[in-house]
Amino acid sequence: MPVEREIFGHLPDGTAIERVTLRRNGGLTARIISYGAALQALLVADSAGAIDDVVLGFDALEPYTRPGCYFGMTVGRYANRIAGGRFVIDGAQVSLACNNGRNALHGGINGFSRKAWRIVSAEDGPVPTLTLACRSPDGEEGYPGTVETQVRYSLPAPDELLLDIAATSDRATVVNLTNHSFFNLDGTMAGDILQHRLQIAADHFLAVDETAIPLQEPPRDVTGTPFDFRQPHPIGARIRQPDEQLRRGRGYDHNFCLAPADGLPGDDLPTDALRLAARVEAPRSGRIMELHTNQPGLQLYSGNFLDGSVAGKHGRLHRQADAFCLEPQIWPDAPNRPDFPSARLTPGMIYRHRTLYRFTA
Repeated sequence: MPVEREIFGHLPDGTAIERVTLRRNGGLTARIISYGAALQALLVADSAGAIDDVVLGFDALEPYTRPGCYFGMTVGRYANRIAGGRFVIDGAQVSLACNNGRNALHGGINGFSRKAWRIVSAEDGPVPTLTLACRSPDGEEGYPGTVETQVRYSLPAPDELLLDIAATSDRATVVNLTNHSFFNLDGTMAGDILQHRLQIAADHFLAVDETAIPLQEPPRDVTGTPFDFRQPHPIGARIRQPDEQLRRGRGYDHNFCLAPADGLPGDDLPTDALRLAARVEAPRSGRIMELHTNQPGLQLYSGNFLDGSVAGKHGRLHRQADAFCLEPQIWPDAPNRPDFPSARLTPGMIYRHRTLYRFTA
């Protein structure tokens, strides 16, 4: 079926924001808006063949433009947190805009999630594909270097959504991008996700302080903790245990270390190679999502701060644990941690992020 393009809304300055629909016959339908290069809807069949939307979001543009909105967004320049909004690169101190207490979060006050992205191409054919681009000028939010970024959504198979992100810079800088979709595999009008069974291919996670910055310690072994998802567990099975890390995050809001536990990028993780990072099954609908990525970390967020103050699609209020996030990325605060995978991007290099979502029922 042809790719569909429509006007989703207009920004206050008159900029038109488009929504592009990608479809595979007998398979997925993905809807992406050019604001924040956001995944606005993802329609997937359940075990009975019923189609439903499995990502939270909004029916109109205005809620996406509110500060702190990350539903389905492409976030950057640096996804997750940088401690104190500061780091040093090539001996120079960099000071960032802080938008999460004393820390910088998801690129700052006006990160990539608050940009009107340019649609480069929207192609139908055997593999429906949408490519968007944006430029982040030198000094934006305090980051050095002009960064050119492209995000490509494609449907390589009826049950697959592939996300490819590439970025270049004209100066040494740091780049760490991800998609921030909120998933509920029972559908956006369903209940909470606490019974979803989650499996994560990680032996270690990063313990954090009260501001969600990783502690100055090596990654912790998940063995014997509520963070051991090496075998499938309901997300809510251990979420209320008296664990200090769960208390600090009000649930799960932690990076799982997909790279070797020594923290370095790992020669076994080639640039474009995908590995299975997580699998989620919703017992009620029967939908199963596998996440494959080339990134060294996976942030699990259990929707802890959804408080009913925001109405999503069809007017439904988003409440705690209504969705989960699985965000493939470089580890948080890596620019300040030489023992973590590097987020450095220098001229002549290409940052590459690949994530494949595969759905079955």
